[in-house]
Formats: sequence, structure tokens, C-alpha cells
Amino acid sequence: MRTLQLAGKTVPIIGQGTWHMGEDPQRRDDEVAALRRGIELGLTLIDTAEMYGEGGAEEVVGQAIAGKRDQVTLVSKVYPHNASRKGIPAACERSLQRMKTDYIDLYLLHWPGSYPLEETVEAFERLREAGKIGRWGVSNFDVSDMLELSAVASASACATNQVLYNPEERGVEYDLMPWMQNAAMPLMAYCPIGQAGDLLANPAILEVAERLDVTPAQVSLAWVLRQEGVIAIPKAVDPHHLRLNAEAASIELSIDDELLIDKSWPAPVRKKRLAMV
Repeated sequence: MRTLQLAGKTVPIIGQGTWHMGEDPQRRDDEVAALRRGIELGLTLIDTAEMYGEGGAEEVVGQAIAGKRDQVTLVSKVYPHNASRKGIPAACERSLQRMKTDYIDLYLLHWPGSYPLEETVEAFERLREAGKIGRWGVSNFDVSDMLELSAVASASACATNQVLYNPEERGVEYDLMPWMQNAAMPLMAYCPIGQAGDLLANPAILEVAERLDVTPAQVSLAWVLRQEGVIAIPKAVDPHHLRLNAEAASIELSIDDELLIDKSWPAPVRKKRLAMV
């Protein structure tokens, strides 16, 4: 599988998301098994957050990485209301306990909040110096937020920005993605295959999938990954879907494929408000 550098580590361009995991105890065993199977398939980047299942997803991750911690790159996120000088270390400690690990490879601010970025960055840096986290980054930050952050910390201090990105949500291509590429900062794409299924039922996606003999979800993943410096973090529990996700890293779309998809969702020609879910 293709890889890139994230937070000083070599990671696969497709990882595993965990949003909505840890919400139903009856699904716990399947979710743990899915993450472990994903690791076996090379999807060794696992993304989670204290928000997901109010800690439940982190508990699932903790079970899944037991005995495999050195094989994975672990990403988690802190609530903005916990992003204070005192709140961040306490939140991080709770996440560490839930995941039964002594460090998080990459710790993100989940979205911009009310605490000054200077305070949040200071807390992140103290965690890094203490060995609790490897690097820190952000999520759901637009260009204006990144510029504000750059005034607080050097551009190289922030390891990534995790944002919504897929064929039907491509507003980041107008200015945020170019800004990040210029800063050599990887973009982590969440919901890379959409949410409700409308994207995967699109005629253009279906036509490309049929032509390449792949699934619509694989087309969407390949489309997201056509850009340099992008990591996709789809969530999957079904073992078949996990295998298909892993295989999507090797799919290459032609110019004609991309142009067909562009007809359904044209590239942005003006600034759009950053989309979030």
C-alpha cells in the first residue's frame, strides 16, 4: 500500500475511522474484530476521538490494539471545551486510560473552540515534551483558522488538519488544500465515501465503478486519494468492506473518469464555507 509521512511516521494512505463505534455494546466484539482485521490488512492508522461514543470508541480501539500497539499509528481528538491549559492534559489522560496505552501518536483539536489557540498549543507542547503524545494537529480548521494558528506556532509544529472531503464535498480544493500542500502538511479526509449513500448511488460514480470493475466506495476513495498528501480514514466493520478499502489504494482513475465525476460535482471556483459533520 502507498504510504506518506505523518507526524514523523510512515503511514498508509488509507486508515480506519471509528466514528459511531462504541455506541452499542452488542456490536463491540464485531468492532474490535474489524479494527484488528484492518491492521492485518495494512490499515495501521487508526483515528478516533473522545467525542465518539463519549469515549466508547476509544475503549474499542484499546481492545483492538492490545498486543499490537507497536504496529499502529494512533490518532485521537480532544473536545474544544476541554482544550484549555488544564483541560487538555486531563482529557488526554482519560483517553490514554480508555485506550490502555501510554502515548498517542497524534492528538488533534477536534474543531476551533473558545479557548485561545496559544493556550491550546502550550498544553499540546507540554504533552509532547512529557512523551504523552508524539505530535499534535487540528481538525475542521479553515484557512483563516490555519493562519491564526500559524501566528501562534510554526507551520511545521502542526502535523495535520483533518477535514470533510469527498467528491460531493470538495470546497477545500479552492484554498485550504493548496495552503496545506504549500506547507507540506498532510490532509486527513474524513467521510471519504460520504454518509447517507447518495454519493455512492450517483450515476457517474456507478459508471466509473462498472468500467473499472470496482465498487462505488472504492471509486470515491480512489478519487480522494488522487491528490498528493491526502490520507483517507473510512470506517468499516464488515470484513469484506475492510478488504475493499485496503485494495482501493491501488486504484487509479483516468482523466476521463475524473472528468465524468466533475460533471456531477464541479471543482469549486469560489470560496465556500468549510463543510463539517
